[in-house]
Amino acid sequence: MSTPLELRVDIGEIQLTTLNLWQQIKEDWIAHGRDWTKPGFRAVVVQRFGVWRMKIQPKLLRAPLSILYRMLYRKVRNTYGIELPYTVQLGRRVIIEHQGAIVIHGYCAIGDDSIIRQGVTLGNRYLDRPFDAPKLGKRVNVGAGAKIFGDITVGDGANIGANAVVLCNVPAEATAVGIPAKIVNYSQCDRQLETNELSQL
Repeated sequence: MSTPLELRVDIGEIQLTTLNLWQQIKEDWIAHGRDWTKPGFRAVVVQRFGVWRMKIQPKLLRAPLSILYRMLYRKVRNTYGIELPYTVQLGRRVIIEHQGAIVIHGYCAIGDDSIIRQGVTLGNRYLDRPFDAPKLGKRVNVGAGAKIFGDITVGDGANIGANAVVLCNVPAEATAVGIPAKIVNYSQCDRQLETNELSQL
């Protein structure tokens, strides 16, 4: 149970102490192919702005920025179908590859260099535990339509297959596919594909 806490602290320290808002946005812009029109980039920028404005004191001075944030958040959610609240602990260079039906729980943590694709849900599993949310490590690759539910940890470098439903922890560098998701040996899959291709020759 110590891993999620370590991940949460790691992301928070990187985000809050290493880069200022404009440096984060520039890094995100480069990660999104230097295209400011991408919906994923815009969603990330609004999230970064939401985090930054919470540091403004006093609250009275912050109020206009909070109104602006809420307007931008709703615009991104309603136009692009990306729900990415400012309370998400978002690592550096996180890429939201496409738009549409992306829902991320406010207590999620997403590590550096991770990729989120369309139709992905990172949410809680039980109504009586509303604050349980997934923690993704660094370089996690989440396929289109994947669903990750509950207080679980996805290790660094893991791959989540398209349309997988993940209900338990995924080790680092592992690949999870299916409903419910199971861990597969990726190299074994590659060998099987090669064998099938050779047999067709």
